[in-house]
Amino acid sequence: MALTREQIAKRVAMELEDGYYVNLGIGIPTLVANYVPEGIEVMLQSENGLLGMGPYPHAGSVDADMINAGKETVTAATGAAIFNSAESFAMIRGGHVDLTVLGAFEVDQNGNIASWMIPNKLVKGMGGAMDLVAGAKNIICTMTHANKHGESKLLSECSLPLTGVACINKVITDLALLEIKDGAFHLLECAPGVSVDEIKAKTAGNLVINDKVKTMTFE
Repeated sequence: MALTREQIAKRVAMELEDGYYVNLGIGIPTLVANYVPEGIEVMLQSENGLLGMGPYPHAGSVDADMINAGKETVTAATGAAIFNSAESFAMIRGGHVDLTVLGAFEVDQNGNIASWMIPNKLVKGMGGAMDLVAGAKNIICTMTHANKHGESKLLSECSLPLTGVACINKVITDLALLEIKDGAFHLLECAPGVSVDEIKAKTAGNLVINDKVKTMTFE
């Protein structure tokens, strides 16, 4: 079965390392804040000016002034810092973010990403994505493997306007975990109940499958 949004976020959280500064994009990436593994400390950054973002608040403890980049209410972790967006983007552009997690419309086998517009549709703007994919040391993309018409979103070449070039390191979809290197998607893990054949059928880009493909776990 395909992974839920929460399961994708849990798998992303397993990529976190102690001491990381991490930026979480809008959508599935914001859920990662709820699944940071015990025993490690990471500082989650939101580009609107919060370093040290905590989990979503419980009802009754919501502070309407404490929001993430997606305008959702969040909490602040111990040691958090709040600053203006200029300082936030100086942190991003200066290469001080260890890991960025963001969504995408398309990713291709060369690590290019298209995430900000679909022609002839309402465009809200690039947002912080262009800076994040250019400035972060490591970038993971979360997305569905195929669109609602069943067409692959993991391509040989992106067809939509690009957000960044040769910048994506890993993709975690509702079907698989893949690493991008040497001009190909390298299959590392399959979601539970998902076959390699299904992933092959739904990957339009060059796909490399070795004999060590694992079944994804969440612990």
